Amino acid sequence: MIHLAVSNVHKRFGGLHVLKGVTFEVNGPELIGLIGPNGAGKTTLTNVLDGAIKPNAGTVYLNGERIDQLHPYEVAIAGLGRTFQVTRSFRRMSVLENLYVPALATQRKADRKAIHDKAMEVLEFLTMAHLRNEYAQALSGGQQKLLELGRLLMLDPEVVVLDEPFAGVHPRLMEIIYAYIRRVNEEGTAIILISHQMDSIFSLSQRLLVLNFGDLIADGPPEEVKRDPAVIEAYLGTEDPEEGGGGAGADAGTSGGGEPGGGGGNRRRGRGRCRWRRQRPRGRRNPPRRRNTPGRSRRFRPRRRRRRRREERAVSDGKKAPPRR
Repeated sequence: MIHLAVSNVHKRFGGLHVLKGVTFEVNGPELIGLIGPNGAGKTTLTNVLDGAIKPNAGTVYLNGERIDQLHPYEVAIAGLGRTFQVTRSFRRMSVLENLYVPALATQRKADRKAIHDKAMEVLEFLTMAHLRNEYAQALSGGQQKLLELGRLLMLDPEVVVLDEPFAGVHPRLMEIIYAYIRRVNEEGTAIILISHQMDSIFSLSQRLLVLNFGDLIADGPPEEVKRDPAVIEAYLGTEDPEEGGGGAGADAGTSGGGEPGGGGGNRRRGRGRCRWRRQRPRGRRNPPRRRNTPGRSRRFRPRRRRRRRREERAVSDGKKAPPRR
């Protein structure tokens, strides 16, 4: 039976605390949605599960084996696969060769004919059999998403993490991805689905996890999570009662350039003109100016050199005392 246990995972990047004691379990072939605002820590959690980055504290166990200290290829062999938010295919290899890679990397003594037959079956399911000899770099964004999903099928993982599989995908290809997710889950694979498309998440997921600034603030059925006040606050925010309480007097006090009673608007304080000389537009007839070149006009020389020469002339004329060394 599939059992993924994430216990008290912390991750810091310098002074930024990205994951703060995240704890959850996956039991059996569950289809779990992972949502949260931008910057909540979803991709960082995926990288920790995948072995791409190591947590500062906490553990991750898959079927009794600790995987948080393994390399990504060892995690893939252990039974956890993932896709990337930005697709990472082998662009100079054909679609069929891209599918060979994960199978041959994890099963070096496997039968080549069996791998070929399985790859063709995957391509037929993804409606990409007619593209098997095309280079991966020639595929559209949605087709590259499908190619990544096909590579996961070649691994036969027990747990799959899909990071934004619907981003930038044509609606027709999105239906294929829906069918892929349902089929893989029905065949006994646990899926953790990360997406910002709420319709997709609520229609596919059996359980929802919600991250907010590194904290796991909700875990439960989609309908309950949808009504959770903490989730609503994380997505919509709360109105600060002090913001709208100033009335017309507060607005009038700050409308004059940021100070009460000011009438300057956005007027700059201090010098009224830009410090640096405005450059000419560069083009065929206006090449970049070359400075410090002999024969050029004095006005193109650096300011420091002009100031030093003015001081030297003033000293030689007796108008100014020589500088102290």
